[in-house]
Amino acid sequence: MNLLLVEDEPNVVSVISRGLTEEGFSVSVAPDGLIGEKMVKTNHFDLIILDIILPGINGLELCKIIKKEKPTTPIIMLTALGTTENVVNGLDNGADDYLIKPFKFAELFARIRMLLRRYNGASANDHIINIADLQINLSAKTVKRASSEIILTATEYRLLEFMAKNKSKILSRIDILENVWDIDFNLGTNVVDVYVNYLRKKVDRIGSQKLIHTAIGLGYVLKEA
Repeated sequence: MNLLLVEDEPNVVSVISRGLTEEGFSVSVAPDGLIGEKMVKTNHFDLIILDIILPGINGLELCKIIKKEKPTTPIIMLTALGTTENVVNGLDNGADDYLIKPFKFAELFARIRMLLRRYNGASANDHIINIADLQINLSAKTVKRASSEIILTATEYRLLEFMAKNKSKILSRIDILENVWDIDFNLGTNVVDVYVNYLRKKVDRIGSQKLIHTAIGLGYVLKEA
C-alpha cells in the first residue's frame, strides 16, 4: 500500500513515516501543498494524510483538488485545528476523516485500516433503498426524493446511507460516529448533530413527509411517519 503524507513538521513526519513503514506501508512525503499536488497528479496513492496549515497550498484547498481528480482516494486530515467548525470545514472540503494533534499513532493506524477497508471493500452491485419517496442508489451513490436529485457531500451521503440501512432503528450519536466516521474521534463533539441538520435541510425540505426524526435523549432515526 502506497501512502502520501503531506506535512511540514519534521517531528510529525518522522513519527508517522517510521510507524507506517514498520506496519508494511510505503510512505512518500511532501513538505508543502504544491509538492503534494504534483505528487498526487503523477503517482497513485492508496490513502493520503494531509495537514491543513501548509506552505504553498493549504490542506483544505489541496483536499478539494485531490477529491475532484481522484474521488476514490481516501484522505485523513491531520491538524491542530480541533473545533467543531474546523472539523466540519475539513469534512465539507472532502476529507474522509479528521484527526486532531496531538494524537496517538495507534489511533491513526486504526483510522487508516478502516478507510482502506471501506474503499477497497465497496460493493459493485447495484442496490436501491426506497423509503417513502426517497431513493438511494448504493452503487451510483446518488439520492433522489420525489424524482428530484439531492446533491450531498461525501459525509452527508455516508450518514444518510447508514441511517437508511438501519431504517426505523434509533441510532445514538456514538453509533453514528463509529459507523459513519469509523471511530469515535471525539465523543464530545456535536459534529453528528451538525450533519443531521445538514441532511434534514436537503432531504426533508424537498418532500412533504418528514423522514429524519429525533429520539429525544437517544439519537436519530430515519423512518416513514
